[in-house]
Amino acid sequence: MEKLGLIHLYCGDGKGKTTAAMGLALRALGRGLRVVVVQFWKDGSSGETAPLERLGARVLACPGPVKFSWDMTAQERERAEEAHNRLLETAVSLPCDLLVLDEACGALEAGLLSEARLKQVVLERPEGREIVLTGRRPAGWMTDCAHYITRMEEIRHPFHQGTAARAGIEF
Repeated sequence: MEKLGLIHLYCGDGKGKTTAAMGLALRALGRGLRVVVVQFWKDGSSGETAPLERLGARVLACPGPVKFSWDMTAQERERAEEAHNRLLETAVSLPCDLLVLDEACGALEAGLLSEARLKQVVLERPEGREIVLTGRRPAGWMTDCAHYITRMEEIRHPFHQGTAARAGIEF
């Protein structure tokens, strides 16, 4: 198997970024690859985490309650920044062939991740390590370095008609 170590970016306002990343993680596990998934902004309770872990993926998520950055106090923001950067450090210390950094774009945009460290992790990855970045608005350097870029565009979403997020579909 050829080990290229390419960078995937799933971005945009439409639904499906995390779904695409988790599908790739599932495919990699099915081929015997080692997978690490980091879920920034998420507490690890979404429907894909337990099955991925049962199949051998290592899933890391934010400890404690997750809030939007604009709802955080200064102290909560500081703790969230420490937690997000700790997640990144834990993830890069684990052996893997596929590293999924779910919602990295948003965590970076909100100032909850060290841009210099994230950039180093992505650009100086070990040979053969594929990296997936997801989020609505990627930083310019992410689009510059990505080998795959898929932009999800929202055309219609039930949320705008009052339908709340549903277990098993949206999370």
